[in-house]
Amino acid sequence: MLAIMDDELPEFDRRVLEVLRQPMESGRVTISRAARQSDFPARFQLIAAMNPCPCGFLGHPSGKCDCTSDAVLRYQGRISGPLLDRIDIQIEVAALQPDTLLADADGEASSVIAARVALAHQRQLARQGKPNQALITGEVERHCRLDQSGELLLRKAMLHLNWSARVYHRVLKVARTIADLGDAPVILAEHISEAIQLRRGLREP
Repeated sequence: MLAIMDDELPEFDRRVLEVLRQPMESGRVTISRAARQSDFPARFQLIAAMNPCPCGFLGHPSGKCDCTSDAVLRYQGRISGPLLDRIDIQIEVAALQPDTLLADADGEASSVIAARVALAHQRQLARQGKPNQALITGEVERHCRLDQSGELLLRKAMLHLNWSARVYHRVLKVARTIADLGDAPVILAEHISEAIQLRRGLREP
């Protein structure tokens, strides 16, 4: 699996970005030339970053952003809704204060996290023979079971955030993965809540 990384996604031509939609969905890319057409495997992991606005300071504690609301919307609008629908995790990374940058990092060691991820992956293969990311619609409904409170929370989020059916299934798969990391057989409201928060990346002007 190839990881494609970029640190300023909106600087790409929009037509170039839109070409990613089909292989992100199917894991294959089709090249057409004259009367010939070829299909190639193209399953990859996309990792990208972008500023929240043209100047990069929207939401910064210093208040330095001088972008108008229209300018922010135009900038964020370079990434289409259908492309964003296909990006499972979208998070805002706030600017860190100097004291935080200078302090020793806390949290778990990477080796501990890697072991937990490996166990979650094994659970997915044992349950359905493939990772959660590869589940198709019918399989999502079968393997991503929610408890009552989780179902209610997800329904409210869908209505409030106007999510498409594609986003609904992707949030379910992320929530299933979060549950697998905790060895939970059923997706709970806390897993849904975390999956929802992982799709709240763009800051509105």
